[in-house]
Amino acid sequence: MNLRETLQAARVAARRLALLSGPERSALLDDLAAALSEHAAKQAVFAASAADMALAREEEKAGRLGAALVKRLSLDEKKLATTVDGIRQLARMPELVGRTLSHRILDHGLILQRVSTPLGVLGVVFEARPDALVQITSLAWKSGNAVALKGGREAAQSNRALTAVAHTVLAKHDIDPSAMVLLEDRAEVDSLLGMDDLVELVIARGSSQFIRHVRSHTRIPVMAHADGICHVYLHASADPAMSARVLVDSKCSYPAACNAVETLLWDSGAGAALDACVQALQDSKVELRGCAETRKRHPHMKPATDEDWDTEYGDLVLSIRQVSGVDEALAHIAKHGSRHTDAILAQDAEAAARFLAGVDSACVFHNAGTRFSDGYRFGLGAEVGISTDKLHARGPVGVEGLLTYRWLLYGRGQCTTDYSPEGRHYIHRDLPVD
Repeated sequence: MNLRETLQAARVAARRLALLSGPERSALLDDLAAALSEHAAKQAVFAASAADMALAREEEKAGRLGAALVKRLSLDEKKLATTVDGIRQLARMPELVGRTLSHRILDHGLILQRVSTPLGVLGVVFEARPDALVQITSLAWKSGNAVALKGGREAAQSNRALTAVAHTVLAKHDIDPSAMVLLEDRAEVDSLLGMDDLVELVIARGSSQFIRHVRSHTRIPVMAHADGICHVYLHASADPAMSARVLVDSKCSYPAACNAVETLLWDSGAGAALDACVQALQDSKVELRGCAETRKRHPHMKPATDEDWDTEYGDLVLSIRQVSGVDEALAHIAKHGSRHTDAILAQDAEAAARFLAGVDSACVFHNAGTRFSDGYRFGLGAEVGISTDKLHARGPVGVEGLLTYRWLLYGRGQCTTDYSPEGRHYIHRDLPVD
């Protein structure tokens, strides 16, 4: 089949997924988790991952791939186990498809309901991160949507192996494999972008440049997971020991992640907290780049350039800038941030409240690190991405972000002409939602 025929089949498969009962949907996800835990499947997936990694390391040696991308590409026992746990978490979550969101009596015998419903067919383009393919697929199935996926070319063999496992699960449940379509090259993505009659939503994960390319080539609504230029601000009241622990976690636990901190802002009164953070980060082999005021206190640092404030390193590199207080921290984030995740470390509750109210990002934290910005950690089971848009979902996007709704009206033959100031009157009273 060509791509149009494949997506037409995906549209039919989406209707089949949408009609599954809650227990049937849970069984589908449980079987996916079980299939990915089987020895033979794991060996096939790990062999494919090893082949991808070998090629990627050759590219890295030649200077054509960055270390951050290679890090995201790896798929080991621990990462797969976490992914499988997320699928099982999703399976146990309440059923959201077909949920009554509002229930209203318009008149006696005339009842209106707003009910959640799947979108249909999703197109998702994401980075070379094979565990993301499983997370996105499981969320699509949980929300009753078919999905067409395009991962980074560096993960091609891993993605094929994981897709093969997923297709066996679909076959077991008598669902067309077109419910999960793996796109193999960039040309197919460009073709998909022109099929607004078949695809309801495109989810694009990548650089701002890539997001602009997608938006300029489609009439399909786009949900963007763009750059993660995340900040941590040390207020003058920040606790030094806590700040050091949070900064190391935010930068070093997974520096290639989009929710890793890239810029540390520090209040002129937060010198002790800064010193503790600098020492802990240096002990963790982080390269630090400071503004002039920061380097007066820590002259061994490399000087930061204007470009650093707008850079997502995805590596053990951190830029540091002194600010005069909350207002300047907010101004810096507004100018250089990516509306992803930003945090304040402060014992002063009023300063924290000002920061949380003033930062226009999807996730804003107080005394917690940026790495908590994650669908699994939020209890969503997984995420299709972290939306840096404001519509129609924001932050880590789980099942709810992949649903829309319909209005269902139940009557007894009423007509609109029955209602007028002189005739029948509407009641318009909300009823309990079960």
